[in-house]
This record gives sequence, C-alpha cells and structure tokens, in this order.
Amino acid sequence: MATLGVHEKRHKVTVVGSGNWGSAIAKIVAENTREHPDLFESDVQMWVYEEETTVPKASKHYDPSSEYSTKTQKLTTLINHFHENVKYLPDIALPTNVIANPSLKESVEGSSILVFNLPHQFIGGLCDQMKGHIVPHARGVSCIKGVHVSSRDVNLFSESIGEKLGIYCGALSGANIANEVAQEKFSETTIAYDPPPMDSRNPTPRGTTPKGNTPKGPTPQSSQLDLTQITEHKNTKGLTSKIRLIAQPVELPPVDHNLLRTLFHRPYFHVRVVSDVAGVSLGGALKNIVALAAGFVSGLGWGDNAKAAVMRTGLLEMVKFGKMFFSNSVHTATFTEESAGVADLITSCSGGRNYRCAKMSVEREISIEQVEKEELNGQILQGISTAKEVYGLLEARGKAEEFPLFVAVYRILQGEAKARDLPDLIQ
Repeated sequence: MATLGVHEKRHKVTVVGSGNWGSAIAKIVAENTREHPDLFESDVQMWVYEEETTVPKASKHYDPSSEYSTKTQKLTTLINHFHENVKYLPDIALPTNVIANPSLKESVEGSSILVFNLPHQFIGGLCDQMKGHIVPHARGVSCIKGVHVSSRDVNLFSESIGEKLGIYCGALSGANIANEVAQEKFSETTIAYDPPPMDSRNPTPRGTTPKGNTPKGPTPQSSQLDLTQITEHKNTKGLTSKIRLIAQPVELPPVDHNLLRTLFHRPYFHVRVVSDVAGVSLGGALKNIVALAAGFVSGLGWGDNAKAAVMRTGLLEMVKFGKMFFSNSVHTATFTEESAGVADLITSCSGGRNYRCAKMSVEREISIEQVEKEELNGQILQGISTAKEVYGLLEARGKAEEFPLFVAVYRILQGEAKARDLPDLIQ
C-alpha cells in the first residue's frame, strides 16, 4: 500500500479512450484503484466512442440463444455486461469497476485524474467538448505516443491537452504492446510527470539567513511562501506556460511520483516515474523513424549487425534532437535508461509495424505506402509522417546535416535514395 497519509477525499479517475491500449490501461488503473481505497474511488470511468457491434462468433461470450449475440448492441452495453471490450480487446477480462460510458461529459465529471488514450487527431475536438465539465484542479496523464511537428517547432501532445483544458498533464510511454500488457505478460513503462509548484504541500521559505548571522526582519519560519497560491509554471522549453493552474485541494492526496506509480504499477507492468516529459514524449515518436531504417536493412538481408548499427546511430540522433529543441528539460538518460527510450526503440526495431512494413517494402521492391495500404487494414504508419515532419523542421532550421539517419530515411521514403545507400548516407 502507498504511504501517502490519510486524506479527507479520494481521487476519481477517468480513462478517455477505449481502444486496445485504452482498455488495457483502464484494466491496470481499475485494479489499482480497487486495491487502494484510501487514495482512489474504486470505479473508473472509461469513455467509449459509442458504436453498434455484435459479439463475434469466435468469442467465448457468443451464445446463439442470446440477444447479446444475435442482435446488434451498443459497444458500451456489451462492455458493461460482459466486462470485456469484445471488439478492441477481446478475451481480456476487465475489472468490474471499469464503467464504460458513452457520454464524454458524464465520464469526466468530478474526476481529478484524467488518463488520455486516443488517436492524437481527436485531441482538439474532445478537449473542446470537455471544457467546463472537468474540475479546474484536475491533473492528466497522456498515453498518446508521438509529438506534433511542424516546420516551425515541436509540440507535445501532453502540453496541447494541458493548454486546451487549463490543467497540467504528464505523459506515459514505453515498450508497451497493448495485447501483451493486457495478457499480463511482464513489461515496463515510463511515466513523465513534473509536479507543478502549486501542488507542493511543503511551504518554501521566502528567504534564508546565513549561518552565524543575526536575522533581520521575519525569519524563514515566520515568513513562508505558500506555493498553492502560485498559478504560473514552466513548460518543457523552460518558458512560462500560457495556462494558469489551480492547486489541487489539500483534502486530496498529492498527485506526485509516488501516487502515479501506485495508480499504474502492477506486478506485470512495472513503472518508473521521471520528470522529463519532453524526453518521454519524443522517444515514442522518433523511434519510429529509426524503426523504418532498421526495417530497410533487414529487408536487404544484412543481418543483426547492420540493424544494431542503425539503432545506435538512431539513438544518438534521438538524444541530439531532444537536446536541440528541449534543452531546458530533456535528459540523455531518458533515452538511454528508460523504457520510453531505448527499450521502446528495441521493441519497435524488432517487430513493430514501422519495422515490418519497411522490411516488406524492400523485400517486395514496392513503396512502403503500398505495403501500408495492403497490410494495415486502414491504419497508418506513424514513422512515415514523423520522418517527413522532422525533416521539414530540420531543413527549416538549417540543421538537417546534423541528423544523417533521419535525413536518409526521409530521402528513401521520397525515392531520392535506395535502402542500400544507407551506410554511405550515415557515415
């Protein structure tokens, strides 16, 4: 049990999103809220984009004599009846305290911790719907991998959420394949959360008196700065954020590293908590570019040595990119020591979608876009768009030559170079 003290109120948690990863995270969170009634309300609301569906015939819940199987039902009805997301996370039992809710406004009402897990293109619209329906002191964790890159700058999805809703939002990312996590196969993740100063429960002295000197004016004990009255905080670029935060009530347990680890850590899902939100977010995006390169050399049949060389070069460029655009907050160790960095890179370069499709494109001698169309059933490869966006930013900043692997992947995607040219392009 967490040793965070006794508090008058408990946190209500909502998971915004219910795909396979959203449902897996809801499972983890609900298991922990039920085990820690001193910190959390047991029920976890899971917002579900409502749709009509049926129980698949292959499902253990299929019963030809039941209307749940023979007639189309609302997805939320099926989830709450069977305690399973039969469409997006089949054959995985969800805790009974996961409550599927089709109303976004109702699901977030009164929740002090919001966990975001949805396709990034829906962030803006859903946050607009949530405005005015969340408590002003809510805090968030984004499980949405990637970043928004334009020719002008790089922005984090967690900070986009925070700015839209006027709250602080951290990030969760790592070598996490949703089905494996849901099946309770051992894995780990990284949560990045840099608690804003107004959430501190320890008053800070306004000044200090050097040892041996006689204090002049109020002593630190009699003149303390109440951090809960501060509304400003710094963003990941070291600038004062546009939003003004409201401190969480002292009646609630503080949302800090200990509490977040308690909320997400399971025996099968280990959690490390750091403060580097930018590094954790960048790791989940940039590794897809490296995975494309790894797929290219594997498709050529060049073996593990070549793949390892590509991964080493890519990891260095990931660190350099982070330091270049988030110099005030990114730590090298986030990329070299955390699941959100090197571990996610290894997984992505071993069997992820970007790696597999890049490998097939070389083997079949067709474009990766054609492989994407044939193999992914409408899904898209994040690596393609990220590679193009990152190149556009580096070129606009005059920094492209400092990132030979990122540029090489872009040139191969554009047809300006061949996969076999990679060794020459990155030396």
